[in-house]
Amino acid sequence: MDMPTKTAAPVAAMPRRKPLAKQTLLTHLGRDREAYHGFVNPPVYRGSTVLFASMDDLVHGRNEFTYGRKGNPTLRALEDAWTQLSGAAGTVLCSSGLLAITTALLALVKAGDHILVTDSVYGPVRQFCDGMLARLGVRVRYFDPACGAGIAELFEPATRLVYLESPGSLTLEIQDVPAIAAAAHARGAVVVMDNTWSTPLLFDAHGHGVDVSVEAGTKYLGGASDLLIGVASANAATWPALRAAHLTLGCMPGPEDVFLALRGLRTLELRLRESEWRALELAHWLQRRPEVERVLHPALPGHANHAIWRRDFDGSSGLFSAVLKPVAPQRLARMLDGLELFGMGYSWGGFESLVTPIDHDLQRTATTWTAAGPTLRFYAGLEDVDDLKRDLDDGFRRMNRGD
Repeated sequence: MDMPTKTAAPVAAMPRRKPLAKQTLLTHLGRDREAYHGFVNPPVYRGSTVLFASMDDLVHGRNEFTYGRKGNPTLRALEDAWTQLSGAAGTVLCSSGLLAITTALLALVKAGDHILVTDSVYGPVRQFCDGMLARLGVRVRYFDPACGAGIAELFEPATRLVYLESPGSLTLEIQDVPAIAAAAHARGAVVVMDNTWSTPLLFDAHGHGVDVSVEAGTKYLGGASDLLIGVASANAATWPALRAAHLTLGCMPGPEDVFLALRGLRTLELRLRESEWRALELAHWLQRRPEVERVLHPALPGHANHAIWRRDFDGSSGLFSAVLKPVAPQRLARMLDGLELFGMGYSWGGFESLVTPIDHDLQRTATTWTAAGPTLRFYAGLEDVDDLKRDLDDGFRRMNRGD
């Protein structure tokens, strides 16, 4: 992936025989030394009004930036960086991951359309589909995440879009994205995918047939649990529609959040890899615990979709789940309430480890989720992994203690 001429001068002059590695791109994308007077980081541009030099310039919109809602140099830096990192035609930024998803859906469907959505979809997306999209006249059908090329049987003449989330954010099913994308494109439908778990570093969404890739940059892009931001990158065919919907909806993030996301971008690969190996270490450790029925992590050989993960992914994330053997709710609460290093809270992707119980009444319409015992979703942060094991070991001891 070659870098554009507007990139910082030291990078543009760097002699090379092959495209730069993504780790290198993370360090240099979205930076322009000359434009920022030699400073390493782009400044934070705040503002709504942009002044024009003349009436003619204003009438014809000759400024690069015309109004705060339509962008500024801070936002442009992150948009350009993510576009190149993702291999896309363009990127829009939103004030949350959910808004990036809903913007993409609104950009690509209309009244009378039919869409197919994975049954393991993030809960708020299901609520949006069953609520707002339904009120707008869009019909939704949910499908088994494991259907692969068999999704072709579910298409109708009005099917316009397929929505994927691989892996599922709670139950970690991996979908056969290339097979599903091929079936969708053969019938004139577009593919939208939530790629938050992987980021472009671990899964090349556009390279595997995804038209619009959406992510909650709140997670790994931010990396410190102190911002909300969403990104949606599109290929050339879907970019005009995505950009138009984004401008119409006016869903811009704040410049400070964008600045923090740009800062997080520089260490994204390092943090992702550190989280990856800690999560795998914890997953293997949990597999050996007598209290655990099974671990849901696609990088484990026993995972139902492990072969697809090995074929398509370049690594694994720090997020996984584990199903415990049956235990009384008060015992589980005793385990979780006493944890010192694992926090209990929503989201993930920061430097801190998290654990949350999963509601076993997961809403499914195409498949069923069954587990005799409680299910916990774990996120491995950057703490020492032995300390994390000791924290969980103490928790299991509390859970096993007689009442």
